[in-house]
Amino acid sequence: MKYKIIGDNLQVVNVELSEGESVYSEAGRLVYKSENVEMEAEVKGGFTEAIKRVLTRESFFVTKFTCKKGTGLVGFAGDLPGKIKVISLPANESFITERGAFLCAEMSVTIDFEFAKIGAAFFGGEGFILQKLNGPGNVFIHAVGDLIEYDLKANESIQVATSHIVGFDSTVDYDVQRAGDIKTVLFGGQGILLARLTGPGRVVLQSMTKEKMSAELGIPPKAALAAGIGAGIGAKVGGEIIKGMLKR
Repeated sequence: MKYKIIGDNLQVVNVELSEGESVYSEAGRLVYKSENVEMEAEVKGGFTEAIKRVLTRESFFVTKFTCKKGTGLVGFAGDLPGKIKVISLPANESFITERGAFLCAEMSVTIDFEFAKIGAAFFGGEGFILQKLNGPGNVFIHAVGDLIEYDLKANESIQVATSHIVGFDSTVDYDVQRAGDIKTVLFGGQGILLARLTGPGRVVLQSMTKEKMSAELGIPPKAALAAGIGAGIGAKVGGEIIKGMLKR
């Protein structure tokens, strides 16, 4: 599988599939595809895996894209303007993501869940259950706004406003801490708690959040894709790519 991330603030990942090769995505992430790519809703990994996805508040089904002949193209984008990042996972390594960050992945990648600590679950903003993506294979995640990445050393910590977390390596410890003294909590504008991420491992953050972005645009997060944000420019880019292929 070959891929290229296209665009600046409205990014699309363009995936090139060889004959018989497949990729799967979260429902509703498709922007375009060539006609030789067949799409099919399926319960990846069986009923148990699907239930795990529902527990992480994702859809029961995923969409599988398979190239039937020649070379096929398929493009994916997030619901809101932002960046796409590829996470290359070796066998037996995992990456934990917030709900909605998963975009698409190679078929070898499986989806599981991770229980958050009680304090993080109640006050961390991500709920009791986080999404866990297991290698081997490439996973594509989407962040709102720009991406910020840190590689934390062992016992090194960073405090983050919870809604700005996109994901982190499974080796990273996720917990919460009080944002400051009573005056800071009441008047600091950051809420009661901050997430505390402790290494070793990689941490991926986003400069914007879905809630803030949607509020500024005046539309709810789920309607952003229907409104054509990201998908419009992705379709145009994808159309030009497919036209170029047909001329070969």
